[in-house]
Amino acid sequence: MTQYEERLEHDIQKVRKKVRRMGEAVVTAVRSATETALTRDAELATRTILGDLPINRLARKLDHRCHIFIARHLPSAGHLRYISSAMRLSKTLERVGDYAETISRAAVQLSTSPPESVAKDIEMMGRHAANTLEQSLNAYCEGSVEEARTTRTVVGQYGSTFDKVFGDLVNAGKDGSQPMEDLFALMAIFNRLERILHQAKNVSEQTIFAVTGEGKEEKTFDVLFVDSRNAGASALAEHYCRKAYPEAGTFESAGWEVVDKPDESYIEFADSKGLDLRDLEPRAFSDVIKQVADYDLVIDLVGGVREHLTRIPFHTTILSWPLEDRDDPESVYKQLAPQISELMELLRGEEED
Repeated sequence: MTQYEERLEHDIQKVRKKVRRMGEAVVTAVRSATETALTRDAELATRTILGDLPINRLARKLDHRCHIFIARHLPSAGHLRYISSAMRLSKTLERVGDYAETISRAAVQLSTSPPESVAKDIEMMGRHAANTLEQSLNAYCEGSVEEARTTRTVVGQYGSTFDKVFGDLVNAGKDGSQPMEDLFALMAIFNRLERILHQAKNVSEQTIFAVTGEGKEEKTFDVLFVDSRNAGASALAEHYCRKAYPEAGTFESAGWEVVDKPDESYIEFADSKGLDLRDLEPRAFSDVIKQVADYDLVIDLVGGVREHLTRIPFHTTILSWPLEDRDDPESVYKQLAPQISELMELLRGEEED
């Protein structure tokens, strides 16, 4: 190595050392905050709250070290990507430290220990949050793209967990086992634990960017269209989206009451648009109601979806697009196409030159 290369490597190792040190401090804070929420240990809560101050200082030092590196070496390619990701990582970890502080502050507000079901939720989410964050940071420090991709996938598997947690909190409120103030504090705790999981995903994406130059993975959406029978409008919307926006996510449809096959008029109209409804088997909403939490969007084409749900899942958004002239497929198509186009532009944006 030349003298310049040795100095560059020496300086980048300083950055790596600060990243690792800050990462270890943040993971410890998350674990301590979770323990505080379970035990209401005021002393541990105080240490965790005050421990956010050193984390903030570490963030400033890491950011300063990155700026020094840029000014001194004018990096390019891999080195520039790494320093750029380290600067973003500094903000991410500082935010996680804030979450741990908030969890601890909420924990000391609890007047009594959480109910058993809620305590199990805290323990589960806290363990997942800390472990996933630690794994994502290890991947970053080791430059392991494979481990980063694995961790990113694992985070995505916890999407429905918050709905269970919310249900347990609602039950605790209904049976009067927990004061209202405690329920708000517990909700704040769970919200921050969920956010920590999302930040672990962000760390994984920074690893992939630093090593490969790949940008953040384009978000996709799981969409369910519903109408009366799943024999016309909802089926047409599903297949239109599959053809027009194949990279946007998954598209399915269902109806409150189903028939044996799609309406013939819709089959013929779909043929004219290059869509095939002939093999469609109409599906009842009752068959998918237990999986509604898996959908990002449920688009109601006739009205009434809220009446069919006892509770709207926390991460599911309901859109109401009541259609006119639902027996006329051409009229339905003219109503749906611009609405779907506008929705996709909102969800995914447009490529700019």
